[in-house]
Amino acid sequence: MMIHLRVEDVTTILDNKKLIEQISFTIQKGEVLALVGHNGAGKSTLLKTMMTMLEKDSGRIAVLETYDQDEDLLQFKKHISYLPEEPMLLPELTVMQHFQLYAMSYHISEGDFHEKIHRYITGFDLVEATDVYPDELSKGMRQKVQAICALLPDVPVLLIDEPFMGLDVYAKEYIVQLMKEKIATGTSIMLTTHQLELLKDLADSYVTLQEGKVTDRGTIDEFDTIVRRTDNV
Repeated sequence: MMIHLRVEDVTTILDNKKLIEQISFTIQKGEVLALVGHNGAGKSTLLKTMMTMLEKDSGRIAVLETYDQDEDLLQFKKHISYLPEEPMLLPELTVMQHFQLYAMSYHISEGDFHEKIHRYITGFDLVEATDVYPDELSKGMRQKVQAICALLPDVPVLLIDEPFMGLDVYAKEYIVQLMKEKIATGTSIMLTTHQLELLKDLADSYVTLQEGKVTDRGTIDEFDTIVRRTDNV
């Protein structure tokens, strides 16, 4: 099976503090890996390191075993998409202009773009919001916009950080449907979520982080629950 994502001995240090330490795992084509752990365990830090929003101190991250984050950053980023926990929208761009920016960045054809946008804005109930600026939207609507941006490109790897935060029940069901469609076409997904009941239905495997280190891993059928911090005291 083709490996879509390789993370190898990745360590990130900020202000002389190790935020994550020697993290290693691989994700195969079409596989969904759940990154689990308490708040502050290092989950978002790892995703931000993968997206170069934080600079890693050591280690290797590569997509398709070909595009190395250090050696070919532009191609690396063209093969990976990211849905952050907090929307990162530009206040000077309308909703539609955000979609157009992503389409240009990932070289999405005009026909494919219009087909996807029509479907996504209908599914997320954003038809009336395409000419609106982010400051005029609720947090949930901004999250829907960010989700569409992340889902627009057809890339091998999709990183998703707490995708259900701020979304209503219908939007949650719709984003799960879209993720399953991506998986069926071979997209690999790494996601974090505190809604652990969704893991059994979505994920194939899991990695548990605690204080920036991997403490457990396995198939999702082996996953029980996150150990409470007090259980180790």
